Amino acid sequence: MDLSTNYLGLKLRTPLVPSASPLCENLAFLEQMEDAGASAVVLHSLFEEQIRLERHEFEHRLNQGTHSYPESLTYFSPPPDFTIGPRNYLEHLKQAKKCLGIPVIASLNGSTFGGWTSFARQIEEAGADALELNFYSVPTDSSISSEDIEHGYLTVLASVKSQLKIPVAVKLSPYFTNLAQFSRRLDLHGADGLVLFNRFYQPDIDVEALEVSPNVLLSTPMDMRLPLRWVALLHGRIKANLAATSGIHSGCDAIKLIMAGADVTMLCSVLLKRGIDHLREIERSMCQWMEEHEYKSVAQLKGCMSQLKCPEPAAFERAQYIRALRTYPATIS
Repeated sequence: MDLSTNYLGLKLRTPLVPSASPLCENLAFLEQMEDAGASAVVLHSLFEEQIRLERHEFEHRLNQGTHSYPESLTYFSPPPDFTIGPRNYLEHLKQAKKCLGIPVIASLNGSTFGGWTSFARQIEEAGADALELNFYSVPTDSSISSEDIEHGYLTVLASVKSQLKIPVAVKLSPYFTNLAQFSRRLDLHGADGLVLFNRFYQPDIDVEALEVSPNVLLSTPMDMRLPLRWVALLHGRIKANLAATSGIHSGCDAIKLIMAGADVTMLCSVLLKRGIDHLREIERSMCQWMEEHEYKSVAQLKGCMSQLKCPEPAAFERAQYIRALRTYPATIS
């Protein structure tokens, strides 16, 4: 059984790739992922705010006391916690590359349209096999148009691509006016892959304390429907590889997304819920299904249910929405 696939120019043993999560902060967990069958790993995201904080701390400590003590102009002593964030991230990346025999993909999570390029170069120098740009922004300024937002993302991508030799993927949210058109623009601007989709943090309200509280919810298999639809719509229409993420909890889930056209399926919540070793069960289940249905390779399976090849292309569009509403039984218990 040939489960191999290609993603970002990397030949991977299977389509199963653990995505960015707190698990990826631990070298022992990364080694366990490789041992359980992960074909590559995406490191936890480094946030733009962490980069800015470290720069601010550096400048603050460098200049602290310089007006009072002339000798301090030639003295700088970094405290133990000064290197929190970017420096630790680069060291973790270097150690991961030493420990693992599978590709290591770094992840940058930005909130503005600048400040990415210089650190992206450092990530490449640290040995990353590829870089994932995680565009996580919630626009709240009503004076900024959707075109301005998309132009900003395209500028970041073009800037990073011009500085790096390693492949660059873009992790997107589904919240664009015309996601198909924007995906094509990203493709034309050099994105080597698209990761569909980012799951936004959704705050909650504590009605007793009258506070906005953090509320991180892990995905369920139902969340797979959104990336499945868009992978199926984009497969064969852009050159960039497609990575599906969110809601993949079983071998059957992975099979569905590969049928839709995904090159890799990324796993997070299921590993947090059921443990890293569950990767073995997902791969075993995939192999069993493919054997039972006489598929010899992932390549043979890939895209067979994309919109381009599906017997009913309208199933991914508005017509199916109307049909679904009409066929759902209206019963009251």
